[in-house]
Amino acid sequence: MLSRRLFLKNSSLAMVGIGSAPAWLSRAVYAKDGPGERKRILITIFQRGAVDGLNVVIPHGEPNYYSLRPGIAIPRPDGTDAAAIDLDGHFGLHPALHSLKPLWDNGQLAIVEAVGSPDPTRSHFDAQDYMESGTPGLKATYDGWLNRALVEERFPSPLRAVSLSPDLPRTLRGTNKALAVGNLNDFQVKDASAAGTFETMYGTSTDTVLNGTARETFEAVKTVQSLCNAPYTPANGAKYPGGRLGQSLLQIARMIKANVGLEVAFADVGGWDTHVNEVGGQPHTGQLANLLRDFGDALAAFSQDMGDRMADITVATMSEFGRTVKENGNRGTDHGHANVMFVLGGSVRGGRVHGQWPGLAPEQLYEGRDLNVTTDFRSVLAELVMKRMGNREIATVFPGFDGSRAIGVLA
Repeated sequence: MLSRRLFLKNSSLAMVGIGSAPAWLSRAVYAKDGPGERKRILITIFQRGAVDGLNVVIPHGEPNYYSLRPGIAIPRPDGTDAAAIDLDGHFGLHPALHSLKPLWDNGQLAIVEAVGSPDPTRSHFDAQDYMESGTPGLKATYDGWLNRALVEERFPSPLRAVSLSPDLPRTLRGTNKALAVGNLNDFQVKDASAAGTFETMYGTSTDTVLNGTARETFEAVKTVQSLCNAPYTPANGAKYPGGRLGQSLLQIARMIKANVGLEVAFADVGGWDTHVNEVGGQPHTGQLANLLRDFGDALAAFSQDMGDRMADITVATMSEFGRTVKENGNRGTDHGHANVMFVLGGSVRGGRVHGQWPGLAPEQLYEGRDLNVTTDFRSVLAELVMKRMGNREIATVFPGFDGSRAIGVLA
């Protein structure tokens, strides 16, 4: 016998909302924004596993970086493919991120250094949870900062807030409606007979909650099906890599160009927990280099594909914490503290490194082993929420945080 649970599983649909059944799907106007009214869009990318920020943006002007990492440090810039790509005389990009250098040069890419959580946990689970909830050290928070950041709308689009993931991430859980879908092409009812049965059953139900939920579910599926039926070719010769992040950004690009009312999108990519063999035979090769190449190429392809539309888009990347300054005995690094964030978009004060660099001398390290946090990650996100999402209620989005500490990453 068919069941509602089986139907939802087969449709690859995940919807989360709190309260009575919403009615926005049948009423929402999501075909196109009016002339001059293109929505501003915020995309957040989570690098799960704690990326080694010191080997992403290399402090090649710090002698201690090389003395503490004799086997895994990225060589100082010298113009070769194996060396760091110089940015400002002190910092450089990992050579696998060469595709991001043009974005830095044209002012679309900004870097925030020594950024992280004030909570000292080295637990992946807790640190990710705190960063997604926006309340470091507080486990009781039930919703996420990105959900709270959404400004109330009377008839929001059914695709207003979307996560390219099988399950809705903590950051998008809350009172505002959000969708999670692993792949747009799978966001459908695969059994047409079952779909007809359930649509009729729930649509004619006298239970207003079931009736409303049914309309919303099927309308959401039909909207995405219509989107997927239209052919899509990335613009400006952009070529997305085949990894998870590249394909997630490709699908986000499709939604943006279809003008379906997308306001916030979330994507994540794992594999950054590099305790062992972070680098290969040479420091610019190996596990981290492969991950960064896909990461950088995905961001670059997205920017190239969106073209002038990037003026309305801001992309922020984050990871739960950084890695130890000193390499371990397995050509890797262990759980650390401060890290690096990228902010990409048309309104970004790019081509510069933001934040206060604490240094890598022994007395400057956190607990004698890690890069110190000098910028609370909420300072960066609060600025994005205020300037890009138009939500100035920072005390609601980030409870207990003073939102006045913006570092000026946006113009």
